[in-house]
Amino acid sequence: MTIDDTGLQSPDAATRRASGQVHRTGYDEATLAGLTADAAQVVARYPQQRSALLPLLHLVQSVDGYVSPRGIAFCAQTLGLTTAEVSAVATFYSQYKRHPNGDFTVGVCINTLCAVMGGDAIWEELVEHLGIGHDETTPDGAVTLERIECNAACDYAPVVMVNWEFFDDQTPQSATALVDRLRTGGTVRPTRGADEVVPFRAMSRVLAGFPDGRADEGPAAGEATLRGLRLARERGWTAPAFGDEGATAGQGEGSQQQDRHQDRHQDQHQDQHQDRGGADGEAAARAGGQLPTGAPRNDAERPVTTPADASPATQERAEHVEATTRVDESGTQGGTGTGAGAAGEDR
Repeated sequence: MTIDDTGLQSPDAATRRASGQVHRTGYDEATLAGLTADAAQVVARYPQQRSALLPLLHLVQSVDGYVSPRGIAFCAQTLGLTTAEVSAVATFYSQYKRHPNGDFTVGVCINTLCAVMGGDAIWEELVEHLGIGHDETTPDGAVTLERIECNAACDYAPVVMVNWEFFDDQTPQSATALVDRLRTGGTVRPTRGADEVVPFRAMSRVLAGFPDGRADEGPAAGEATLRGLRLARERGWTAPAFGDEGATAGQGEGSQQQDRHQDRHQDQHQDQHQDRGGADGEAAARAGGQLPTGAPRNDAERPVTTPADASPATQERAEHVEATTRVDESGTQGGTGTGAGAAGEDR
């Protein structure tokens, strides 16, 4: 591995196996017994056992810290799949790690809203502070840094997640303090959700479907999320009725006017609907006599495309191709006249 002047591994070396290092090819007897028992519980949840692959991959990560080759082999054998099929799924989703992951996955959102609110600055600061890049791990194995497209918490931008727990309204300074606490082993409490962040392997077991009893800890929604609901209640706003709810709930004169308008609209197209009939006629009636784009049509109803429908540029290209074709045919018939004919056409 490459070591810099400060004694730290370089970002590239931090995430690669040392020369000669190999993956383990199997589990010891006790570990395999525990995995098998847990896997049986997971598989029993599904009517088709192959549907259990996603949680089983999380289960493997809870043991190995990543989706290891032996973990892939275990999933394949348990579910009657090939290792290629398992690997295809494991490489598709970013939550499954194909090399050893740190104890804490720190995901910085750099999508549009978080970026303009400071997410890009947070990312740049953490890259510089930790000396690693995307999907790389610090030499002490504590932190794996990820660039995230969306943390699904735009109302708290910019957001950082640690093992999928929320840290809202972050700054470059608060984010560097956060990763420093993670690396020193201190207790770290998310903004919302559980009372503290647990290591990657423990969270992977939760994602595999084994609750840790912390689901009801901490607040689930904060002020920013609830602000719109509170404003609506203060001002008496309600959502429009859906479907038949308006009639049954008695929406008043506005609803009755809307019904009368719809009746008049249907009457205006009643004759046309009857003439055309079928699914095409219904679509035409709904669209005011014109079939919507993509709707099924009869050949007789489809307008014929003519040269006049083409743009001037398209017509010019078509005329040029036609003229060139005539010249080529004339040259072919006359033997050596092709070049002269083409040159004349170009002039």
